[in-house]
Amino acid sequence: MLLLKKYYIIIYKMVFTCVFCETNTAITTYLCSECRELKHIKLLYKDRFNQVITNCLLRTDEKIKLKEDKEIKESIDKISMTLRNNKEK
Repeated sequence: MLLLKKYYIIIYKMVFTCVFCETNTAITTYLCSECRELKHIKLLYKDRFNQVITNCLLRTDEKIKLKEDKEIKESIDKISMTLRNNKEK
């Protein structure tokens, strides 16, 4: 008993940076609660999870070009409308 008291180790909470998002902190684990939930969802849905992320959140070069063209067209339409309104006055 005396020997145990002499070598008593105090365990402190260990704080880590989440290995997934690299921004949140996680206490005594490698993943924060948000990333742990994402990992759980990924494990449940497997390929579907990757497919949804890729199709919905990531943009291909083609999608980027379409978005740029749409923005340019909207900008041109807005300018045209303004010019027409000014011409009518």
